[in-house]
Amino acid sequence: MMTLRQIRHFIAVAETGSISAAAQTAFISQSTLTLAIQQLEQEIGVNLFNRHAKGMTLTHQGHQLLRQAHLILATVDNAKRSLQQSTDQVAGQLIIGVTSLVAGYYLADLLTRFQRAYPNVEIRVMEDERPYIEHLLVSGEIDVGVLILSNLEDRHALQTEVLTHSPHRLWLPAQHALLEHDSINLADVAREPLIQLNVDEMGHNAQRLWAGAGLQPRVTLRTASTEAVRSLVAAGLGVSIQPDMTYRPWSLEGDIIEARPIADLSQTLDVGLAWRRGTARPALVDPFLTVAREQPHPRKPSI
Repeated sequence: MMTLRQIRHFIAVAETGSISAAAQTAFISQSTLTLAIQQLEQEIGVNLFNRHAKGMTLTHQGHQLLRQAHLILATVDNAKRSLQQSTDQVAGQLIIGVTSLVAGYYLADLLTRFQRAYPNVEIRVMEDERPYIEHLLVSGEIDVGVLILSNLEDRHALQTEVLTHSPHRLWLPAQHALLEHDSINLADVAREPLIQLNVDEMGHNAQRLWAGAGLQPRVTLRTASTEAVRSLVAAGLGVSIQPDMTYRPWSLEGDIIEARPIADLSQTLDVGLAWRRGTARPALVDPFLTVAREQPHPRKPSI
């Protein structure tokens, strides 16, 4: 299938009359440009250029394609301008409520993409605990929430949409004995000193996890800081079960943190949107939902 890149490369060669000059204009290598033209000719099934010592000139079919190529690029440019104008006309204020874990590890990319798409929208972000964010949503004081959905209480009053399912993995220090295991299960983890993250109701979620497994973990440290968990694990003071979206392979001190799947753990951390049910949504919520649904797949740690 002919691509816009091929079309631009074709126009560059047609207008400069040589591969070398076109390559300089397009900031690519001559070999890359030569291959692109050859592939285009093979795809169309005709010779677009006459090759000779002084350069390249268009064949009759090449002249025909050149006219169409300019029309194609003009159509694409017009479409881009039209879409840009439509997003530029969207303006106002959008108030977003977030919980702390989401604010630290999920929000930045989402807001960057939204502001790029809708530059005239003013964004206000309120960070607080999940129960208070729910209260603000139900009362209409904020427009939309970005939060962990598993612990929502006012489900009858809120409409939700999951954006990403972040699997949990076991964080371990380098050289830990469990790294030699072909498979790790919750019973293995329960025998290790466990570092528990309590922010954003993670402690409550962990209690449900262990109760469901019928196991009693050896929790030796509790903290509200993900960076503290990272440093403590890397220092060899314990292991920790954490969602992939917060994983980084290094602590602040530069020590390695490994991540491994837990065979009998299927629980995910579900991050998503929540807004008030039963009333007309604020006008800016729909554009925000559209951008949020385009969220890239979450990065997973190497195994």
